[in-house]
Amino acid sequence: MDIFYWSPFITKVATVSSVIRSAESLIKYSKKNVKVSLIDAVGEWEEYHNTINSKIHIVKLNNTHYYKNLPRGGFIKSRLSYIIIFFLSFNKLKNLINNKKPNFLIIHLMTVVPIFLTLFLKTNTKIILRISGLPKLNFFRYLFWKSFSKKIYKITCPTLGTYEYLLKKKIFDKEKLCVLRDPAISLEDYAKKKFKKVPKLDLKKNKIIVGIGRLTKQKNFSLLISAFNKILKKYPEYILVILGDGEKKLELLNLIKTLKLENKIHLVGFQENVYQYLINADCFLLSSLWEDPGFVLLEAGLSNTSVISSNCRNGPQEILNNENNGYLFKNNNLNDLLKKFDEFKMEKISKLNEKKLNLKREIKKFTFYSHFKSLEKIINL
Repeated sequence: MDIFYWSPFITKVATVSSVIRSAESLIKYSKKNVKVSLIDAVGEWEEYHNTINSKIHIVKLNNTHYYKNLPRGGFIKSRLSYIIIFFLSFNKLKNLINNKKPNFLIIHLMTVVPIFLTLFLKTNTKIILRISGLPKLNFFRYLFWKSFSKKIYKITCPTLGTYEYLLKKKIFDKEKLCVLRDPAISLEDYAKKKFKKVPKLDLKKNKIIVGIGRLTKQKNFSLLISAFNKILKKYPEYILVILGDGEKKLELLNLIKTLKLENKIHLVGFQENVYQYLINADCFLLSSLWEDPGFVLLEAGLSNTSVISSNCRNGPQEILNNENNGYLFKNNNLNDLLKKFDEFKMEKISKLNEKKLNLKREIKKFTFYSHFKSLEKIINL
């Protein structure tokens, strides 16, 4: 059985690791003869050649690596990059699928290309549309998905909330929709990284609040910084460490400067190893406006770190199980965030440990093997 993955990207989003782990789960656990390939549209997968399982084939559509020269930073530049990728890959992807005739094409990002391509395919390749996050269902996307729904074999959703949301919208037939949780957690990866030291920052001398994610509107770090400014007045022993890069960096730095918190808030950029920060943290705080599912919640749980999160759609509500596994504050609500932080500070140790243990149990749904068992049913391995 031949399975191809399509997921072109211009920045290192969580979906990238999810795609790799999904492909590797098929190689690791399938008892049948499965050939797995990643389609490299413009050179985005080049740096992963030596890090992913050698049994996974990387199929290049273009010999020239356009990836490093693509426009980045902001909505307009990212959309321009998507247009460039579309024109560079459309015909070559069509020829690849028609020639190789894979059994399945699993599509994660820039899904408009392979979906539109179904009009020109001469194979029985089944298209599996992966909903990589909470979909913004504008008129164009609704109409596009509705028009091509019959040409899509399955639609996999990362959370039950997204599954129910799409079910209500009646875009796809119910039998095509299914929940497939991301293989977000690798215990082997955690074992390797948890003992590595964090560069430049001595976390053990301070009480730490950690925030993780791209510096974008979605992650809502301005709320976190504003809340931290008020937290300090009551709990001056804390520092805030934010991991991630993005287009909002300058705006956030200006906010930090305005609040005179340069010595209390550290923007440390993108980090391959988040676990050492989380292990040393007093709590992880997620301020996002939306998440689906929110990998960092799982990484915090694995690190035995208390979690405070916005109750945004859809992931946090499910992962934290109505506060049995952590704390939820009203989405984008500063006062409620502060209230939940106080609740966290006043909580008994036994209750904190109970929430941590519950979150660890939830993590089992997001392991390599759990993902494989669900995917196995979808593709009838």
